[in-house]
Amino acid sequence: MIAAPGVGERADAAADAACHLYDAVAPWNAGGPGGWSRTAAEDAAETIETTAHALAHIHPRAEIILAPVHAALADLRRQLELPPADPLTAGGLPTTPRTVGNPRRTRWVRVLTPPAPRRPPTGTAS
Repeated sequence: MIAAPGVGERADAAADAACHLYDAVAPWNAGGPGGWSRTAAEDAAETIETTAHALAHIHPRAEIILAPVHAALADLRRQLELPPADPLTAGGLPTTPRTVGNPRRTRWVRVLTPPAPRRPPTGTAS
C-alpha cells in the first residue's frame, strides 16, 4: 500500500505521542495516586476514537473489525462519567468539527496548518 501524502508522518507522530503518554502515566499504573485528569482522559479517548475512524478506511472490513474498540471506549467514557463521543454523519465524519467548542483543539489544528509564506518587509529587495 502507498500512503496518501502526510499519512505516514502523522501516523508515526501519533505512535510517538502515544508512547510518550504511556511513559508519562506508567509510574501511576502500579496503583499510585492519580495520573489522569478528566480532560486528559477525554482527549486520550478522543484520540483513539479518531484514529479508529481513520483506520476504518484502510480495508473494506476494518470498520466492522474496529467496532469493539468504539464499544469499549463508549463504556470507558460512561465509567469515567465523560461525555459521549461525537455522533457521526453518514459519511463517517463527526457531526461537530473537533475545533468547535474546544480551544485546545483549535490550537492543535493551527499547529498542523502550514504557516503562510512571509513577505519581505516593505522597502527591501525580494
